[in-house]
Amino acid sequence: MAKRRFRVRKKRQNRIGMTLVLTVLLLLMLVVSYNTRQMKEKLAVYQQKERSLTEQLEAEKERSEEIEEFKKYTGTKKYIEETAREKLGLVYEDEILIKTEE
Repeated sequence: MAKRRFRVRKKRQNRIGMTLVLTVLLLLMLVVSYNTRQMKEKLAVYQQKERSLTEQLEAEKERSEEIEEFKKYTGTKKYIEETAREKLGLVYEDEILIKTEE
């Protein structure tokens, strides 16, 4: 009879232990799945930010190239002549200037 009680008690302990282990595993799986979902959401946000920043970088590169071209253009004689004509109203000595009435 003592052996029987010992076996019953041992089976109960095994069941309780298995229940605890399964509960811990279930909780662990829930936590991992929740964190995985959060990480996927963060990844999507970061990928969107990366795309946005890449587009901005490309736009700034284009703008930089335009500025560089304009810088080269401002150093030319043609630019200097156009600016002198438009802003200062200068003309060459042999040119005839015709103005229209507005």
